[in-house]
Amino acid sequence: MRTPYGRLLAALLALLLAAHVAAAPYRLQPAPDDEADLADGWAAYQAMDYAKALAVYRRAAERGARVAQFNLAVMLITGEGAPADPQQGIAWLHKSAGNGLARAQYSLGVFYERGEHVPRSLTEATAWFLKAAEQGWRDAQVSVATQYFLGRGAPQDYKLAAKWYERAAEQGDEGACYIIASMYEKGDGVERDLLRAYYWYSQAAAFGDPAARIKAREMADRLRSS
Repeated sequence: MRTPYGRLLAALLALLLAAHVAAAPYRLQPAPDDEADLADGWAAYQAMDYAKALAVYRRAAERGARVAQFNLAVMLITGEGAPADPQQGIAWLHKSAGNGLARAQYSLGVFYERGEHVPRSLTEATAWFLKAAEQGWRDAQVSVATQYFLGRGAPQDYKLAAKWYERAAEQGDEGACYIIASMYEKGDGVERDLLRAYYWYSQAAAFGDPAARIKAREMADRLRSS
């Protein structure tokens, strides 16, 4: 049976996941330095010449450029430069994600989490979040950690949840800092470590979290008295 602490933390985690999913980017990705041929598409998009941008991205996407595939997907889903075509957009998003673009993998996970333009599948969402997390995409690390903590689309696994929350915390995610601190405090998925709990509560407090400031002081008092 889950403790009151466990229930509260689970609720916090669900809210955190919902916030990250709600904030999923629907904006295009700039052309990387090694894909100069996409610069015209980006410049056209910035100039709001969406029809030209769409045409440039489509040409590049058809030759396998994964950033172009992602940008084309976004424009098709949102209806920029042509009438919206979510089905075709999702198809291009799948191609970009399959070609290893972390942002596309995370975005695809979000669509499966929401059940938007695709059948809702927490298992598919978790799989795509994990692919992006392994490439260092911070929001994906938070999302896959929460999936493991709650057992959503994957077996519940506090150890894996802690691993990914700490990875996201190391990249400066405020919510992840607080959660991994609480896991170190309670020994959920990690060996109980009040010093590490103090460190991560302090990091969350540095972002301005008032609850984290209180917890950091509490951990400091407990460390002094131990």
